[in-house]
Amino acid sequence: MLPNSTQIAEIIKKTAEIEILPLFRKLKDHEISDKESGEIVTAADVKAEERLTSDLMRADPSSVAVGEEAVSDDPSIVDRLQGDQPVWVIDPLDGTRNFANGKDCFAVIVAYCLKGETLAGWIYDPVNQTMYFAAQGQGAWRNSGTEDQPLKIGRSPIINDMTGSVSKRHFDRLKKQRPSPTIPGDMVRYRCVGREYTDLSLGVLHFAEYGMLKPWDHAAGILIHAEAGGYSAFTEDQTAYQAGPITRKHLLAAASEEEWHTLRALFVEN
Repeated sequence: MLPNSTQIAEIIKKTAEIEILPLFRKLKDHEISDKESGEIVTAADVKAEERLTSDLMRADPSSVAVGEEAVSDDPSIVDRLQGDQPVWVIDPLDGTRNFANGKDCFAVIVAYCLKGETLAGWIYDPVNQTMYFAAQGQGAWRNSGTEDQPLKIGRSPIINDMTGSVSKRHFDRLKKQRPSPTIPGDMVRYRCVGREYTDLSLGVLHFAEYGMLKPWDHAAGILIHAEAGGYSAFTEDQTAYQAGPITRKHLLAAASEEEWHTLRALFVEN
C-alpha cells in the first residue's frame, strides 16, 4: 500500500519551512563544510534530512531510510535499497551549492521505493512553493496552491530547437559539430537535478543526460518524468533505471522513446 501522498507532501513542505528556508541566504561560515567527495554540506542539509527521516519513517513504521548525508557518513546504508522493506530515498537539499551561494535553484527530493522500484516520488521547490509528485501507474501532478494539475509532456520541437541538460564532456564534443542541424540548439546544467526533472516533466527541458547516478538524485524524478509521458533508459544497454547503489552508467531522459533513440545516437561514442 502506498503512503498518503498529501501527508508526505505536508511533511516535505514543513521540513523546508522549518529547516531550509530560514537559512536561505543567511548561512554562516561554520554552517557550511566540505565532504570528502568534494561536495559541500550545510546545516540545512543535515537538519532537513534528520527531520525527514524521522517523520517519513513515522508515516510508515515498516520503512527504512536512505538519505544522502547518512550515506556520506556510512556508505553501507545504501544497501537497504536491496532489502525487503520499503525505503524512503531522501535528498534533503538538492542543489546545495546553489543554496549556499544564494541562488534559488534547489529542491527537496523524496522517493518511496521497494526492492529498487520507485513506487512514488515527490520533488518540492521551496522558493516557489510548488510540489511535483507521481505514483506508479497513477500519473504525475503539480501543485502550486490548492489544486493538483496533471503533468503531460508534449512533443518536442525539431532537434536543433531542443534545450537539454548534458555534461561538459558531451557539450564540448557536440559544440564541435554545431554546424549540423542534428545538434540540439541549447545545452544547460542547473546544478540541481531535481529542478531539471521538474522542467523535463513540464516540457521546458526536452532531454537530459547524466552519469555517476545516485539514487537520491534520480529515483523520484525518473518516476515523475515517466508518469508525465517521458522515457528514460541507460545509454549503455537500454535498460530502465532502478534505485540502487551509485553507478557510473549513463542515463538519458527524453520526451518519448523515439526521441530517446535519436538523442542516444549523439551521446554514445562509437
